[in-house]
Amino acid sequence: MLAEIEVELRGRLTTNQYEILLTFLQEQGTFKEHKHRLLLDYSTFLSGEGVAERKQDIRLRITNGVPEIITKLGGWGGDEHRREISIKTEPGSFDRLVETYGILGYTKAVVAERFTEAFDYKGFEFALVTVPGHSFYFEIEKMVHGSEDVALVKEEIRVLCIQLNLTLFNDQGFFDYIAELNREANKTFNFVDFEPEYFTKRYTI
Repeated sequence: MLAEIEVELRGRLTTNQYEILLTFLQEQGTFKEHKHRLLLDYSTFLSGEGVAERKQDIRLRITNGVPEIITKLGGWGGDEHRREISIKTEPGSFDRLVETYGILGYTKAVVAERFTEAFDYKGFEFALVTVPGHSFYFEIEKMVHGSEDVALVKEEIRVLCIQLNLTLFNDQGFFDYIAELNREANKTFNFVDFEPEYFTKRYTI
C-alpha cells in the first residue's frame, strides 16, 4: 500500500483578505468544520537543527477536544509534501499524553493555539487560520497516495491561488513567519511546570 502524503501550501492573509476569503468560501465552498486546536511541538528542542533543516516533527495536539499523537516526516516550508502518522486517543487523555511524553524525555515544547474555519473547495481542503491576537494565514491541502501525484497537486494549488489573488509563502518567508510567531504569539511549555489539568486551566480544550 502506498503511504499517504499530505501536500500543503500556505500563505499569509491580512485582516481584510481573511474576511473577503471567508465570505467567498462560505458562498462558493462547502463548510467542513470549525477547529480549535492546541499544538505542542517538541521538535524545536530535540536537536541542534534549525527550523529550516528539520525533517521530523514530534507533536501532540488536541483538536475540538480530541487528542492526537502526530509524527510528520520529510522537509517542510511554504510548499511541502510530508508523510503524516496520526494516532487519536480518547477525549480527556491529553494531560496523560503530555505526562507520558515528559517521562520519556520530551520535556520542552512550543505551544501554539489556533482557530480554523475549514472548507472543501474544488477538491481541496481550504483552511483559514487565526493566530489569536496576532495574524491570519491560509492552508490548502490534499492527501495523495504516491509521489507521482505531488507535483500535479502543487501546480493545481498554485493555479487556484492565482485565480483567487492569493500569495503563497516561499520557504524563507514561511520560516520567517514561524520565527515571528515563536517570538510574538506562541508559548513555551516546560515539563517541570506540569501539574494536573495544566492545559485545561490555561486553555479551553
